[in-house]
Amino acid sequence: MAGEALKRRNAWEPSVFYSLGMESFSFAGHEISIRESLDTYGALIWPGAVALCNYLEKNQEQFNLLDKAVLELGAGTGLVSIVASLMGAWVTATDLPEILDNLNFNLSRNTRGRCRYTPQVAQLTWGEELGRNFPSSIYNYDYILCADVVYHHDCLDELLITIKHFCRPGTTLLWANKIRFQTDLLFIENFEKAFNTTLLAEIAEDKVKIFQATARLE
Repeated sequence: MAGEALKRRNAWEPSVFYSLGMESFSFAGHEISIRESLDTYGALIWPGAVALCNYLEKNQEQFNLLDKAVLELGAGTGLVSIVASLMGAWVTATDLPEILDNLNFNLSRNTRGRCRYTPQVAQLTWGEELGRNFPSSIYNYDYILCADVVYHHDCLDELLITIKHFCRPGTTLLWANKIRFQTDLLFIENFEKAFNTTLLAEIAEDKVKIFQATARLE
């Protein structure tokens, strides 16, 4: 299983190879240690997450997360949610059930005693029972954060449905992604049709683009 996962990971050609174990980062004035695993894609650090953390740190005047309600979709190892928490946001990190143990571990290890709010972790499968589990009357967010949620999988339609559910008037979406496949470009086209979209940054050497999006008013 680990060998197959490693082959799949190498096939994506990430810009930076992170060895397994604990990876260290420095963001928002804190040292952050992230535990990775080859068990699943969601337990690995991908270029979009690092790029989004860098962007958030360098653009705090434009995107001030202090006391803001923030949702991360596909939180994975939790790096982006940790950085948002350290910046003073009230964060809910979501992902699939098999990701949550490692996500919880990383969030707890890096935010306990450091943050204004304790980050929350919630199970979320894209496109499934969103109205029931996350009713719009209760769950409202100032920011939605996404990093490398678009890659070679069969849930792109469900991802777009999920983003539409949460990204309502008054919500700002920040999404960073490495562009790997033709399907990534097709998703971007559909994404730009569905939202008011701005390309904030492009890291050419990593093939990463960072977008800002808001809901289109009907």
